[in-house]
Amino acid sequence: MNGISVTAQGADRSHVERRRLILEKYPQVRNLFGRDEVTFKITAGIFVGQFLIAAWMGYLGLSYWWLSLILAICVGAFANHANFVIIHDAIHNCVFESPLANKWTAILADLPNGFPTAMGFRCYHIKHHSHLSAYDYDADIPSQWEVEWVGNSTWRKAAWLFGFPAIQLARLSRLKGTVPIMGKWTYINIAVIAAFDLFMLWAFGPNALLYLFLSFWFSVGGLHPLSARWLQEHFAFAPDQGTFDYYGPLNKLALNIGYHNEHHDFHEIPWTRLPELKAMAPEFYDDLRCHRSWFALLVTFIFDPTYSLGTRSENVTQAADRAPVAAAAE
Repeated sequence: MNGISVTAQGADRSHVERRRLILEKYPQVRNLFGRDEVTFKITAGIFVGQFLIAAWMGYLGLSYWWLSLILAICVGAFANHANFVIIHDAIHNCVFESPLANKWTAILADLPNGFPTAMGFRCYHIKHHSHLSAYDYDADIPSQWEVEWVGNSTWRKAAWLFGFPAIQLARLSRLKGTVPIMGKWTYINIAVIAAFDLFMLWAFGPNALLYLFLSFWFSVGGLHPLSARWLQEHFAFAPDQGTFDYYGPLNKLALNIGYHNEHHDFHEIPWTRLPELKAMAPEFYDDLRCHRSWFALLVTFIFDPTYSLGTRSENVTQAADRAPVAAAAE
């Protein structure tokens, strides 16, 4: 069955039903809803750290591009990936009570990317929740041309993951019913990032910007183990399940983004409390298939011909019908 045709027909509603069942059995889950301002402190810390490394790389000069590359892979990618999680929480208003403060938190987290992503992400991410796995609305679904070009070719799957940041941008033109991306806050986002980039270039030189750009690239793609997150979240690696968790050690650096079923069930819970949700309602999550290693997932996806972009959500219909029933029966 082609994953695209399935998702074109309708969204995965399994999270809506599991949320209902959990709240019926554990109404105290609502106590986990809210904000966690510690996220802003982490945002500021990451910004300072990335700024100092970038300034150092700029001071050394472009002849040290190789050191920028190494540091971006080993340090910057993890820092910027955490920033993406912060942007994600800020978009869900899980950092501050004020929506305005959340927007500025997202933009601060976006600065080390050297490329404006926060407000564009804000425009289409809510549709990802409300229309999960619906081809016309969910930007997380591979476009038909991606599925056809990549197939189950090893080198094309590797190339697709390497270029994933650019590929995600290319998907936006196909979406329907999303908030227009080029609005007031997107322009503010672009202006702030452009001003910061020009300052870094003027104050420290091109190697500073190169470090920030490479940190951005490897935090999302570049065949970095972190790029397997995009495979982990919604590719169908087991029957009757549309969303998958990651419970490996990198969750500590990735701010619990691996708790993805938990997040889709309760987007009002900040990242710091997602493990508490799983502990509070274990029978709804413990039997779900999950991943323990992003690196192993990356290797499996690339080299196992069983998996292609068509497996993105081929079991979504079954997941929507059966996963909540199984949870309720326990």
